[in-house]
Amino acid sequence: MTAEENRYDVIIAGSGLGGLLCGVLLAKEGMRVCILEQSGKAGGCLSTFHRKGIDFDTGVHYFGSMDPGQPLHHYWDYIGLAGSVPMERMNPDGFDVIGFEDREYPLAMGSDHFIECLHDCFPGEKKILEKYMDELEEIRKSFSLYNLELPAGDPEEQYRGKSAFDFYYTLSQEAVNPAFRSRILSVLSGNNLLYAGSRERTPLHIPALINHSFISSAWKPVGGSGSIVSSLLQKIRESGGEVHLDSEVTGIGSSPPLFTVRTRNGNHFRAKNFISAIHPARTLELLESPLFRKSTSARITGLRNTYSSFALYLVMKEHSFPYLDHNYYFHKDENVWDEAMEAGWPSGYMLTTQAPATEDGFAKSMVILSPIPYSLFSRWEKTTTGRRGEEYDAFKQEIAERLLDLVEKRFAGLRSGISFMEISTPLTWHDYTGTPEGSMYGIERDYNNPPVTNILPVTKVPGFYFTGQNINLHGVLGVTIGAVQTCGAIVGLDFLLKKIKGL
Repeated sequence: MTAEENRYDVIIAGSGLGGLLCGVLLAKEGMRVCILEQSGKAGGCLSTFHRKGIDFDTGVHYFGSMDPGQPLHHYWDYIGLAGSVPMERMNPDGFDVIGFEDREYPLAMGSDHFIECLHDCFPGEKKILEKYMDELEEIRKSFSLYNLELPAGDPEEQYRGKSAFDFYYTLSQEAVNPAFRSRILSVLSGNNLLYAGSRERTPLHIPALINHSFISSAWKPVGGSGSIVSSLLQKIRESGGEVHLDSEVTGIGSSPPLFTVRTRNGNHFRAKNFISAIHPARTLELLESPLFRKSTSARITGLRNTYSSFALYLVMKEHSFPYLDHNYYFHKDENVWDEAMEAGWPSGYMLTTQAPATEDGFAKSMVILSPIPYSLFSRWEKTTTGRRGEEYDAFKQEIAERLLDLVEKRFAGLRSGISFMEISTPLTWHDYTGTPEGSMYGIERDYNNPPVTNILPVTKVPGFYFTGQNINLHGVLGVTIGAVQTCGAIVGLDFLLKKIKGL
């Protein structure tokens, strides 16, 4: 490449959802965009893999707020995804089902319907359920970009500094019937695998915004989340942007007003703006000279990451398992906040069947996820996929059988319906996404000290930005809003929001 050919307005490291969305938004504004991806396949947590004729989702299994007029639909309509990605609306009577050994509880779509369905399970406790939904709505209103509005003041900061667990616990203690108190706490926070919930650290705004999004409307991608990647790639290239695969960033240099980004295959790329869509700690490792203050670098590299997951990807025999239009979260007991522990693992899991169903209503495939500590696999952290040895393979199979034992307590005979099984560990996740310790959601936020764990899209280095799940919030809606924040810092947030709203 010549010096002119490799000079851009914006270089983006990483082609996960955040990186791709930034690529589309900035390319739509006429900027020359270049995305660099370490893998031979774009998508990051959106990417799929193919086994036995099935495309499996790796990190995105469902998303919320996609009905017309809702936040994600607004953003995706402008980006061009709303009409180009095949998706299926999940069961309005229970998009998530929270299961225990003695009973199951549906989480329904729509505020009133959510209250009505859980009130059937907890007679006499309508006041608590109404208060819960009112609180979620108030929190959502405080986060301006969830309402497609410019930030005004810092009303959201009050929720970043509150404990999610304390909120759920205090609310549950208001139950009229004391026998319901523990179970209400466990049901309302029973899908906290979505936000890697920690009772010691999780801020209230994370589960509030995520749950509000899904209660508004919940959707599955049909045929895998890879269709989102394909659509975004097409839009980037149609707008003149470039995506370079097998181009792992190995160095980031700065010679104002340009950044120089070097890749493992020997290429150099230059731009006035650089956006990191990879983990912030990994980004700092790539800097060829210090750009940030030592205190900032020490803070970012010292942050705790959320836990990882152990996953089973199953191809099912014909007519062996019914298609579920909801996700199923199972817990061995009511302590749903401490399941990523070595002792007693597994304590719970999420089971989802991938859309679409067969013509006669059966599942072709499913994914089973269980939170797990990285420490169980850390002895193999210096190895790579496919080269970890027989001991690792045997341990991985043993862990898989333990998880299947737990699943079969609820879904008897599941094993006999499995045609093929792929196993993923935290090390697999680390290898394919580059996320430290195979973390599911990147940096763990801490309500005890929000400024320390809050990564902003705009840095003090002119032209240097962050995007992805480590800023704003993880999940499809959170990362989409984060991409708007990042791009708004470059082209003007007021300008960009007006275009998104069609003004």
